[in-house]
Amino acid sequence: MKAVTVNRLTDGVVMYLGADDSWVEGLEDAVLFEGLEADDALARASARVTEIAGAYLIEATPEGAAGREAIRETIRSKGPTVREDLGKQAGRSVS
Repeated sequence: MKAVTVNRLTDGVVMYLGADDSWVEGLEDAVLFEGLEADDALARASARVTEIAGAYLIEATPEGAAGREAIRETIRSKGPTVREDLGKQAGRSVS
């Protein structure tokens, strides 16, 4: 299965194609596609150049990113790995 991922044009936030072709911030909310459906979804997303940049497909499962890009996509969606006061993890408490 595959998901469409992009960067929001206004601020660079990682987004995913969700239901009804909406943009969602969490991979868990992304629609997963198979086969030619994935290619069609990518084509639709790529045409939305006033909203997003850099659309591409990633391997994904209902549990999250998969395949050889899983580490890259995890870092890309969650933020820097060296400082917990930066990126999306800055907003949550660390125990």
